[in-house]
This record gives sequence, C-alpha cells and structure tokens, in this order.
Amino acid sequence: MTEIPCGERDARLIEALVGVWEASVRATHLFLSDAEIESIKAMVPGALAEVTHLVVEHDEGGRPVAFMGIAGSELAMIFIAPAARGHGLGRKLVEHAFAHYGVDEVTVNEQNPQARGFYEHMGFVVSRRSELDEQGMAYPILYMRRNAATGL
Repeated sequence: MTEIPCGERDARLIEALVGVWEASVRATHLFLSDAEIESIKAMVPGALAEVTHLVVEHDEGGRPVAFMGIAGSELAMIFIAPAARGHGLGRKLVEHAFAHYGVDEVTVNEQNPQARGFYEHMGFVVSRRSELDEQGMAYPILYMRRNAATGL
C-alpha cells in the first residue's frame, strides 16, 4: 500500500483510479443508472485530488487495483477493481486505515448491502440514516461508526 501525497497525484494516476472507481461502482452500485454513474464520474477526479489521504494498492504489474481516501477520522471512499475483490484487499485497506489514520466512521449507500455487510464485519455499526445522499439524491445513506467493543 502506498499513500500518494496531494502533489504527486498526476493525471495518469487519477485516470487509472477513475477506471478502478467506475468498474467497482458498476459491479456494486446496481441501483445507479448509466447516466447517474457518468454524472458522478465527472466529480471523481476532483475528489481524488482533494482527499486528505489517498492510499493505493497496486498489482504485481504496478497497476492500481484498489484505493481508499481518508478525511479526518472518516473513510471517505474505498473502491476495489472487480477482479481484485474477494482477495482480502478491503480488509487490508480498512485495517490500515484503523492502524495508521484512526478511522472510526464511514458512510455507505443503503442500497449497497454488500458494502454494509462488509463494514459491519469490520466492526462498524449504523449510527444514523439519511433519506438523501450528499448530492440531495434519493439514495439513502447509512452513517456508520466503529464499534470499539469489537476490538478490530
């Protein structure tokens, strides 16, 4: 895993991460239409450039296969290429976030039950719910906090 400082996030890296983001979203966010994905995709490069901590996992060939963004104590984003899912990368990233950044909160789309289940498995519990996402769209958001009692 490599943290990429803001000043080192060049266009080539951003483009590769947007590719990981899009493949991941298309595989997991089945509630979004193609038009909605394309609309959100336009905002992804800015989010990647601005997130405080950007941590990237590469494959043996040096290509990004997973990444997470951390802002304060929040896991702001985590995306894994579909071919890399199921190999422990999500756990590895979240455990790294716990150990190195003190992450104790995450938000997840309610309509993405796999993500919710993963975060619950990692020791998060739902603390509140919003009917709308951050853009005001009718995609309910679950705000989750790390349950200190789990020991994870």
